[in-house]
Amino acid sequence: MKKLFITLVMAVIAFNVTAQIDRTKQPEPGPAPKINLDEPNSFQLKNGLKVMVVENHKLPRVSIQLTIDNPPVLEGDKAGVSDLTASLLGNGSTSIPKDEFNEEVDFLGARINFGSQSAFASSLSKYFPRILELMADAAINPNFTQEEFEKEKAKLITGIKSQENDVSSIASQVQRALAYGKNHPYGEITSEETVNNVTLLDVEGFYRDYFVPENAYLVVIGDVDFESSKKLITEAFTPWTKATPPSLSYTKPKDAQYTQINFVDMPNAVQSEVAVQNIVELKMKDEDYLPALVANQILGGGGEGRLFLNLREDKGYTYGSYSSIGNDKYQPVRFNAYAQVRNQVTDSSVVQILSEIDRIIKEPVSAEELKNTKAKYSGRFVRALERPQTIANYALNIEKEGLSKDFYKTYLERINAITVEEVKAAAEKYFSIDNARIVVTGKGSDVAENLEKIEFNGKKVPVLFYDKKAEKTEKPDYNAAIPEGVTAASVLEKYIDAIGGKAKLDGVESYAMLAEAEMQGMKLELEMKKTSKDQFLQDVRVMGNSMQKQVIDGDKGYMMAQGQRKDLSDEELKKLKEESAAFPELNYLLAGGITIDGIEAVGDKKAYKLKVTDEKTVFYDLETGLKLQEVNNIEAGGQQMQQTLTYGDYKEVSGIMFPFTLTQTMGPQKFDFIVKEIKVNDGVDAADFE
Repeated sequence: MKKLFITLVMAVIAFNVTAQIDRTKQPEPGPAPKINLDEPNSFQLKNGLKVMVVENHKLPRVSIQLTIDNPPVLEGDKAGVSDLTASLLGNGSTSIPKDEFNEEVDFLGARINFGSQSAFASSLSKYFPRILELMADAAINPNFTQEEFEKEKAKLITGIKSQENDVSSIASQVQRALAYGKNHPYGEITSEETVNNVTLLDVEGFYRDYFVPENAYLVVIGDVDFESSKKLITEAFTPWTKATPPSLSYTKPKDAQYTQINFVDMPNAVQSEVAVQNIVELKMKDEDYLPALVANQILGGGGEGRLFLNLREDKGYTYGSYSSIGNDKYQPVRFNAYAQVRNQVTDSSVVQILSEIDRIIKEPVSAEELKNTKAKYSGRFVRALERPQTIANYALNIEKEGLSKDFYKTYLERINAITVEEVKAAAEKYFSIDNARIVVTGKGSDVAENLEKIEFNGKKVPVLFYDKKAEKTEKPDYNAAIPEGVTAASVLEKYIDAIGGKAKLDGVESYAMLAEAEMQGMKLELEMKKTSKDQFLQDVRVMGNSMQKQVIDGDKGYMMAQGQRKDLSDEELKKLKEESAAFPELNYLLAGGITIDGIEAVGDKKAYKLKVTDEKTVFYDLETGLKLQEVNNIEAGGQQMQQTLTYGDYKEVSGIMFPFTLTQTMGPQKFDFIVKEIKVNDGVDAADFE
């Protein structure tokens, strides 16, 4: 009876407690969980090398990371010496030739890579002793040869040349140069000229100065035990001569004196690269480091960020807009809010990015935004703890950045304690609209005029012009006069003559072309066939499988995408027929109605701009008459987009000049097709168009 009474009492108490709970309210979160982080075993060699070993026996693998934490190095008129040092390191050692070294690494199924001040290796744990030995030998006794130096130098110069007209590469280069100054390690520009200044002796000198153990950390993670690892590492790296890197000084970067637009004209740009940036001094050990990260996350840290929601979801200006904030114990770094946007909305995008930065500086973020951001950081942190690399990285950061020993143990607690006021204070301190440098890289003839009209917070934002090397320049002349007597018809006739003449073109009954491009490591094939009888085939294949196909045979046609076939409507057929002619310029002359809209730059060349239709513009070289580029305005996903096709590397086939490089760009996608084969009056059959 007593037991029954107690049970009834407990039930009544439980009922009363339940009745008092308001289930319309979300429960208050509990305290942040305590984080228990295992510390790696560590030791230090007499030469200064600090070693950390993280044992993890789940898989029979091991990784070795060597990091040399030196201050940034200014390379000056020999910019590129660090790149060449990185490419020459790992080519064997003074005792093992390059080929033998690489063959042994491949045979063991391992990997060894070097940077100019770093190295990485991974293998099965049973091969750990030998891979460690090979990595140490290559690091301490590098095999620098003149032959390899010349090869790597040529590769580096080729890479630099290939990026001369790459809009994203130029934008990134100029953004850094203007933020830090070209006489700063983070802002200097590596050019063909500076690389040509570098000798093998310079590489050897850079290696001696900076590949030293004074600020070096070696982290071993995997299926190993500490004591045997310590013995192997001590034996392998003790011969590394103790040395300290030289001390360097350079001008401290500063913000712009006033908010300004720095414009870089890239006539081949099909969209604009916009970056709103300012200098910040932020270190991981700073009190407001975590609030600064949270403020940046809310502004532009991902798909839930304000920039993304504004410029993509609301306005449809871009595929994505984001922001980032750096931290560096040695030097000031950047806060950067950026987007790739359509030419037509470049000025509007600048205003919207500035508006979002202004808003997060002046207005407190919402409690909901802060709660969601804390949850995201907490989730990332907890997931990261599942990886053994995390323990090593956290321990390495504590050493390198001078953090407190409990920095990561209290991480969640400090994230959850961040207030709305702290986020606002961090935004006020680290984000700027009063001294912002807005770097825009794009097609000046399309965007410069509207950029010069921008006003923000009642003030006009001045536009200053820079070239691709971040040197100040005059505003380009976008209204060059058309020479007297030049008409759309004369431009078309010059093009026809340049590629072979009307008589030669009239003799072409068909031609076939095959071109290839790379897409995320896969081969992309483009096959095109045309005849003088309104027959057209274009087939885009990935790894041999047709991805998109268009076919016209007289008055009928169809398109296929991923195996789905659709017959062309009368309107679609009419438009495709206009493009399917072997040489459309012959039809342009007959049809008339084409206007000449001025002279513009296409890459490094001046070109006549011909408006063929409201949607299509074609550019022809002033000097050679050859076609350089076609720009089509199309609708995709409810948005107006530009599709650009750039022609180059003209070669003669059967007496006619054909382009052998075709670069197609739409939005962020770019495909560089190299023509492998062209056949004139051959290689085309009626069955191709069935």
